[in-house]
Amino acid sequence: MSDVEVPVPHVPTDGLIARMGISIVKVTPDIAVGTMPVHGNTQPYGLLHGGASAVLAETLGSLAAMAHVLTLDPDGVAVGVDLNITHVKGTRDGHVTGTATAIHLGRSVASYRIVIADQKGQNLAEARLTCALRVAPAT
Repeated sequence: MSDVEVPVPHVPTDGLIARMGISIVKVTPDIAVGTMPVHGNTQPYGLLHGGASAVLAETLGSLAAMAHVLTLDPDGVAVGVDLNITHVKGTRDGHVTGTATAIHLGRSVASYRIVIADQKGQNLAEARLTCALRVAPAT
């Protein structure tokens, strides 16, 4: 596994990451960290929307997987193929922090555990993301 930090990727201003207010703090093949405001990402009852948590989880896991695949092939790509998330607590304000930690880093698959916590450090949700990695065939 690698703890080499990679440059935070450019986030398009018209994409979902920007619309959700997600800020990327750190990206390595082993870990990615980001934050997201609760305001603007709530469901009708005023709680953080579960779908917003899922977007944060997939964003962080995918960025870490991309950092990993680029260590294998400079033209490689990572695409999410499976995401599951369990919500254990709600929040109504502030921001949340997501931390994606590598479970498995292979040549064709990378998997991450993503924990989303509130400002007090209490876990709100836990997700698992599996990404398929596309690299050039070995010669």
